[in-house]
Amino acid sequence: MNQASLNTKRVGMVFLTLLFLGLFVGPILAQEQSKKFLLLKRGTNQKSQIRFFPGEDITYKSKKIGYFVTDRIVNVDTEYIYLTENILSPSDILEIDIRRKDPRNRTLNNLTNLSFGAGTMAIALEGINSLYQQRKLQFSPGLIKTSAILLGTGFGLLPLRYKTFTLSDRNKLQLVLLEIE
Repeated sequence: MNQASLNTKRVGMVFLTLLFLGLFVGPILAQEQSKKFLLLKRGTNQKSQIRFFPGEDITYKSKKIGYFVTDRIVNVDTEYIYLTENILSPSDILEIDIRRKDPRNRTLNNLTNLSFGAGTMAIALEGINSLYQQRKLQFSPGLIKTSAILLGTGFGLLPLRYKTFTLSDRNKLQLVLLEIE
């Protein structure tokens, strides 16, 4: 064998070794040894639980500060939440803003956008169709009613959002530390 074919085989073996290490060993080494998060529980339903992990922003109102503050979670231990600008005890928190975190809000937002889009599209298509066929803007009464109902539904769904998580007897806040062995 000549030198060029030996070098090609070595490069191929190095590539396969790195590929193997990247695909199989990398994810094993990259796993965190512990999972820490702040858990907001409303009852026992798993779907209504919200988790805040270190590195995420949290907007909260505490007993010491009477207004909402946004800060980034740095770490969570058994008794405190360490933020970039503050250290909080879970008992100091009164409310947490969950507008962007609650998955139920995404569903409501999708339904709102669907209603707005369908109502607007129906009016626009009927208008374009009438301009093309009859050379004047004309809408059928049934389509106007349907579009009005769709747009009204969209406006009616706008205020239906889960805005804050208020701590109470039913709503609990837990600091969770999971150790993976």
